[in-house]
Amino acid sequence: MASKQSARSRCLNCGFEAPSGGDEWDRVEVPRLGEMTRCPGCGSTNVMSGR
Repeated sequence: MASKQSARSRCLNCGFEAPSGGDEWDRVEVPRLGEMTRCPGCGSTNVMSGR
């Protein structure tokens, strides 16, 4: 049986990586866009989400 790997997301600014949707990520509310994921390391919202 194949093992299930959790999807990971990565900050494209500093390279921080953690499970997608995990508590490691910060979240910020942006008017007109809604909630966005923010890197806790550098504060960037340029995050590539794994699926």
